[in-house]
Amino acid sequence: MAETAGVHTSTDMPLPASMKAWVLGDPGQLHLIEKPLPVPGRAEVLVRIDAVAICATDLEIIEHGTPALIQGGPPFNKNFTPGHEYMGTIAALGPGVDEYGIGERVTVEIHAGCGQCKRCRQGMYTSCHNYGLNYGAVDKGHRANGFTTDGGFAEYAVNHINTLSRVPDGMSDEEATLVVTAGTSMYGLTELGGLVAGESVVVTGPGPIGLLAVAVAKALGASPVILSGTRDARLAIGTKLGADRVVNINNEDLVAVVREMTGRGADYVVECAGTGATINEAAKMVNRGGRICLAAFPHEPVLVDIGALVKNNVYVYGIRGEGRSATHRAMALMAARRFDATLIHTHTFPLAELPTALHYARNRIDDAIKVVVKTRGAVTRARNAVA
Repeated sequence: MAETAGVHTSTDMPLPASMKAWVLGDPGQLHLIEKPLPVPGRAEVLVRIDAVAICATDLEIIEHGTPALIQGGPPFNKNFTPGHEYMGTIAALGPGVDEYGIGERVTVEIHAGCGQCKRCRQGMYTSCHNYGLNYGAVDKGHRANGFTTDGGFAEYAVNHINTLSRVPDGMSDEEATLVVTAGTSMYGLTELGGLVAGESVVVTGPGPIGLLAVAVAKALGASPVILSGTRDARLAIGTKLGADRVVNINNEDLVAVVREMTGRGADYVVECAGTGATINEAAKMVNRGGRICLAAFPHEPVLVDIGALVKNNVYVYGIRGEGRSATHRAMALMAARRFDATLIHTHTFPLAELPTALHYARNRIDDAIKVVVKTRGAVTRARNAVA
């Protein structure tokens, strides 16, 4: 990296002039190229990316573009690097940064809002009103790496210091990439949902967010915690993460099980499947005055029985990312070993094999759940064993 006024570097971490990065071409097409090393500005650091997990939203962006927004439009053929669930080592400090030091291991959250709109001032920077306005004459300062700015499928990235969490010495790179997933579940249950100990939670869909929603809910004292799905292997992981009851909906009536265990229905339903059927089923499982958290992106408009929600005073809300610093609280739980997030990490690939890693994640090859891509260190491509 060329010398830049105010940017602090160290001979202990020599920096190249360029880096390898995957960029999005046409829909579904990624290309590995050399990019100039990005330069951190005020209140920013340069992160050497050591590992990055693949999220279902990455797959959506690569294939369809949304919800990424680059230079005011779709992200295709704009030299854009996707990927957002990454961790790494601080390699350079922007002007005036003294909150972190070069060589520290950190994990990141996605969003650094503009800091000036109504939602950012409320701490809801994932709902920043200036989302995507970060270019040219309309630059409001918003940043969402992997969505509106370059992300983690590369060797380096720039992050605002507000997006960083320190990684404990005993935590692996792979586990550290899972903090964003846990933080999203935390945000939905606590900051937006108001969960307190002793309340009942149902999670529909044992994907990464659903499984860690089980873990977070149980760590926060929810009882009972019920998980539903169709894959017994994933439901077994849910049990290890703290689910009091798992329901294979091919074999049992989920609504009946929830009613039997809770009496009047659950206090919370975290809906992670994203279909009309499961959203309406959530309305039948939640008690009067309860809450439904929508955590999935349906691909098509869904028909919902609004009348049932209104008559029963049910609160419905969506979550977008991990606002109000929920990742910091998720990291605290993970660092204290309140749950083992590594149970959802199934596969690891090197950065050069990103297309293969995406194929595993998209098509659930070998029952892939969370696939991690590493830029450094040893890589085991085989499926990780679940104890």
